[in-house]
Amino acid sequence: MKEKILQKFGEVFGDTTGARTYFAPGRVNLIGEHTDYNGGHVFPCALTIGTYGVARQRADRKLRFYSMNFEHLGVIESSLDGLKPEKEADWTNYPKGVMWAFEKRGFEIPYGMDLLLFGNIPNGSGLSSSASVEVLTGFILRDMFGFDVTNQDLALIGQYSENNFNGVNCGIMDQFAIAMGKKDHAIFLDTADLSFEYAPIHLEGAKIVIACSNKKRGLGDSKYNERRSECETALAEIQEVVGINSLGDLTEEQFEQYKSAIKDDVRTKRAKHAVYENQRTIKAVAALKANDIAQFGQLMNASHVSLRDDYEVTGIELDTLVEEAWKVDGVIGSRMTGAGFGGCTVSIVKTEAIDGFIEKVGAEYLKKIGYAADFYVVEIGDGPSLI
Repeated sequence: MKEKILQKFGEVFGDTTGARTYFAPGRVNLIGEHTDYNGGHVFPCALTIGTYGVARQRADRKLRFYSMNFEHLGVIESSLDGLKPEKEADWTNYPKGVMWAFEKRGFEIPYGMDLLLFGNIPNGSGLSSSASVEVLTGFILRDMFGFDVTNQDLALIGQYSENNFNGVNCGIMDQFAIAMGKKDHAIFLDTADLSFEYAPIHLEGAKIVIACSNKKRGLGDSKYNERRSECETALAEIQEVVGINSLGDLTEEQFEQYKSAIKDDVRTKRAKHAVYENQRTIKAVAALKANDIAQFGQLMNASHVSLRDDYEVTGIELDTLVEEAWKVDGVIGSRMTGAGFGGCTVSIVKTEAIDGFIEKVGAEYLKKIGYAADFYVVEIGDGPSLI
């Protein structure tokens, strides 16, 4: 892969003198969906698929971007002077946003760069291609200019740029999982205070299979911000009767006790999901530690039902993938992952059942939806690196 992207960099930008090669992973969230902006727990892991980058410092303030995934766009030029989001800048708004966020933090970027990217994350799949690009850009800036920032800082800078430059009100999970990834471990993260622990993932005789619905979605214009706002309103209503900082502070019993304070049935369902999903995530990690993978799978299944019925972010594509997965022998658990409205499902499948799983679920999906899903058997990998 390194040779391939370096060769392309040379073709696009003239030569490879002074160029360095980098990688940042994608991520999948095993359980804990739409909890990260509600002060709850999440349980993501970094993947061995992600975004590769080749970067070289320039002697001027110019920025030249090229993506092997969007070759038809050619080289997109910009400048460090007057960084702002622009529709015609397309995907380059993500690296530009990170540069803008670094400068907002007082890190002056003295020179521009030539940057080539290649991602092997399915685009629009919900495996965090945007957060992968953000963390990668931050990692490159740190390496290129010697900025004193930790990997956790890179996550926070990436989130800040996505919220304030690109206008997507995302939580911290995606950037954190990518920046802090550790091979064969998932990250049990409390999004309320960013305390976390690495939990080893031992799936003896089973693997993680991601099914990509191939329904494209754009986060910024999806109902993501609407769900977030519904939860914020529900929280404010509950705060009138009990002193909590976030929905993640409540147990299921406490939620049932105080939910009558929420003045709308839809908001009640949204808040219920946030509270119950957080508790499911805590139980799922405990099950994993006890080597009870069957219980972990049941909690994954319950997570999907809640996302479908209470949070209403699944849709026919994701529901079809999950409901067909549940019918296959050897499937330990299956649920949608990511923001929803398209994107992917994550399933834990016994190794000997994987081929049959892909065949059966793929055939039923094609029959019902009219176009094919793509399947990826994935490994859990490390965070960003210099290659």
